[in-house]
Amino acid sequence: MVTFVDHVTLHLKAGNGGNGCVSVRREKFKPLAGPDGGNGGHGGDIVLVSDPQTTTLLGFHRAPHRSSQNGGPGMGDHRAGANGEELELPVPVGTVVKDADGVEIIDLSEPGMRYVIAEGGQGGLGNASLATTKRKAPGFALLGTDGWAGDVLLELKTVADVALVGYPSAGKSSLVAAMSAAKPKIADYPFTTLHPNLGVVESGGTRYTIADVPGLIEGASEGKGLGLEFLRHVERCSALLHVLDCATLEPGRDPVSDLDVILGELGAYPVPEGQVPLLERPQLIALNKIDVPEARELAEFVRPELEERGYKVFEISTASHEGLRQLSFALAELVDRARREAAENPAPAKIVLRPKAVNESGFHIEVEGGSYGDVFRIIGTKPERWVQQTDFANDEAVGFLADRLAKLGVEDELFKKGAVSGSTVVIGRGNAIVFDWEPTLTSTAELVVAPRGSDPRLDGGRRRTNVERRDDYYDLMDAKAEARAELMREKEAGLWNDEDES
Repeated sequence: MVTFVDHVTLHLKAGNGGNGCVSVRREKFKPLAGPDGGNGGHGGDIVLVSDPQTTTLLGFHRAPHRSSQNGGPGMGDHRAGANGEELELPVPVGTVVKDADGVEIIDLSEPGMRYVIAEGGQGGLGNASLATTKRKAPGFALLGTDGWAGDVLLELKTVADVALVGYPSAGKSSLVAAMSAAKPKIADYPFTTLHPNLGVVESGGTRYTIADVPGLIEGASEGKGLGLEFLRHVERCSALLHVLDCATLEPGRDPVSDLDVILGELGAYPVPEGQVPLLERPQLIALNKIDVPEARELAEFVRPELEERGYKVFEISTASHEGLRQLSFALAELVDRARREAAENPAPAKIVLRPKAVNESGFHIEVEGGSYGDVFRIIGTKPERWVQQTDFANDEAVGFLADRLAKLGVEDELFKKGAVSGSTVVIGRGNAIVFDWEPTLTSTAELVVAPRGSDPRLDGGRRRTNVERRDDYYDLMDAKAEARAELMREKEAGLWNDEDES
């Protein structure tokens, strides 16, 4: 049974915006008193909140699909639709949010941080809001847009002051249980610990947290064992405590060789940019299980060699609690020092700025080759949103969309790209809206594609006069008479006769 989850994929769907309302106010002696359709409500956002009371992503593992409330539709008498309720998702402190491609979006490393991960759709305007001096009674309203939908990755990196690292069955979980009130699972077989265990330790006037990272083995940084899955939980710790087993019975193992293997794996693990490498952080060594006589002798034998390397070494026993008091005070000293340094030299806030270009038009056109000619695809936030807001069953709404696109400069850009009347134009990606483009009439000289003095767009609706119809009829009769005369000439020349015809 899963009890701890530190990475999960969320499938999110923010609420859609409500549609605007088409309504006309009716009063006594005034059956058409003006438009009074209200706006649609906005869809609810989905917000991630770092909550100290949440310690696992298990809830999202069991229910990864989350959606917020849709906005209500607008109503008559200028009544706006209700906004969709915002959905808050509490996540543990230390959760890193990434997009579907694995690019980091935000690091929720502090309690109470909030981030809108999925924005709700925009509510559509009612016909009362669309009324102008030239459009006094709009017979259409704008539709609500869809809320954001997609996948995000949540990755939990435990926030602890000290990380306990070492081989499986080195006694790390027992040390957490002995130094704090935590009750981790403890058993005499490798990989008993399947997820990090947190414990709170009070030493003097200092309170700090320790994390028991599942046992590391050689090759853990390359994916062997469980180490790669949980080495991420060491990233945020300010100090490391190497727990070395002095009572192991496995051949070829001793505290010094175990330490070398662990150091190699910690050095091979890449930390995020801007963080201190794991091997450059303060480190202590705890020689565990000295309650066993042979283990005590081994600890006394290897201690000078470890101290020569510059480590501060403690001989401890989680069974008899020997040496734990001195170890807890030493760890508290390291934590206090790290906190003072962090206060004096705070890490700069990570701010991502994406300014828009000064000459940004809000859209661009991509020319794609097709079987029946070029396809002109319009990509941009505004055009794509406007298409979503348009009711294509309403001719007035379609005309309003054409006016908005022309005002944005879409038609001018289409002409520059080589589009002509009848070209296929697509707005948006994927299953987008497809048009057979018919440019609107303008007075711009560079938009005239016909010979000077003519415009082919004006020829389609012109009716023929009676004189033109009579001339066309006479031309048809003359053509038939000429065809009959040609047949008679061929017959007289012997090219065919009546018998061939039969």
